[in-house]
Amino acid sequence: MSRAIDRPHLSQLLAHERALFREKHPRSLELYGRGQQSLLGGVPMTWMMKWAGGFPVFMREANGARVVDVDDISYIDFCLGDTGAMAGHSPQVTADALARQSANGITTMLPTEDAIWVGDELTRRFGLDYWQVTLTATDANRFAVRIAREITRRQKILVMNYCYHGSVDETFIVLCDGIATAREGNVGAPVNPTVTTKVIEFNDVEALERALAPRDVACVLLEPAMTNIGIVLPDDKYHDALRELTRKTGTLLIIDETHTLCAGEGGYTRAHTLKPDMLTVGKAIGGGMAAGAFGVTRDVSEKMFARKDADYVDVGGIGGTLAGNALSLAAMRATLERVLTAKAFAGMIALAERWTKGVANVIHEFDLPWHLTQLGCRAEYRFMPHPPRNGGQAAAANDEALEQYMHLYALNRGILLTPFHNMALMSPATTKGDVDYHTLVFGESISQLTPA
Repeated sequence: MSRAIDRPHLSQLLAHERALFREKHPRSLELYGRGQQSLLGGVPMTWMMKWAGGFPVFMREANGARVVDVDDISYIDFCLGDTGAMAGHSPQVTADALARQSANGITTMLPTEDAIWVGDELTRRFGLDYWQVTLTATDANRFAVRIAREITRRQKILVMNYCYHGSVDETFIVLCDGIATAREGNVGAPVNPTVTTKVIEFNDVEALERALAPRDVACVLLEPAMTNIGIVLPDDKYHDALRELTRKTGTLLIIDETHTLCAGEGGYTRAHTLKPDMLTVGKAIGGGMAAGAFGVTRDVSEKMFARKDADYVDVGGIGGTLAGNALSLAAMRATLERVLTAKAFAGMIALAERWTKGVANVIHEFDLPWHLTQLGCRAEYRFMPHPPRNGGQAAAANDEALEQYMHLYALNRGILLTPFHNMALMSPATTKGDVDYHTLVFGESISQLTPA
């Protein structure tokens, strides 16, 4: 029989780890207090509050797979900026490219030769014909949705329950007892998302067919494998059915590869030969520099520009003054050309396999009803016996107290994990020693949690 978690004991352990964290981080605590005077929540962006210790670690420097905080504590970083630093922190070739370009113009509203190289490379990796550069994946998703509505003359979009596509308004919608509603905590939703959006569970082909049947959906926007509610992999043939049904109903298919780029140099799309109409990507492709992009097929491009009343160069809602700036493009070229290469991904994926095997051995040793899922160079454990098939199942398995304990135990011993779930990401700078140390600490945390 699988071991059950002793909840009073868990509460005691969590209280101990929080006290230890506070004791070890006096300088971060001081800065957090100072930040309360001028920063909302004491941090420059409120999601930086999402750390289990009660206040965030303040960074002093980060290089490769290491972060050093203001209390001079060094961490092995498996969070990597929640994918933004998948290339590792400040990869030398990217840093050099940024230094060269920053001395020769940061933004001019003019194209550079790097832009052409980046467009060609994104086409090689993902297969879509034409590209535009944004500052974030959120913007890439927002612009792709607008283009889909323009082409199809349909207003609705379709997303998956508990999806994540940045801060795109239309995507903050979930199913509650089977009824579509605004996602809990959605701040100041400008329009009730049920007006703009349909939502279904991932992997539910029957629900997909019903949602698309009225032919009022401009696009399906989804990650090819869900990641931000935890990793949820697609069923066999799910993407075949998705592509068939979207084509049958004249619905555009937008695949968001921002997190699933972890599957390889061309993301899940290339690894599994998917054929989207549009594709969005961001975060990692700039090596930590703000950058995103969206690609379209030749057919989509022709339909975009066939409508003479669509304004793509001024106030039409596509783009931004700093989008496509020279600095971002220099970073994208350096990162894609020399850091996030096919060879690098092979090594990163092998490390994720090692991480998964080590954690699985510990889970088996302590007979815990948990499972692991790996997606390329990303892997995670979940507090449920079987992998979820959709976002609803994944959300139902959330265990905040247990998650906080696991994260904080690791943090107090020099390991950073993604604070939103139990996910680890490998970079080109991550080592076998880093992975094995995590396995050791993970085992120690479980031994404390489930004493004999």
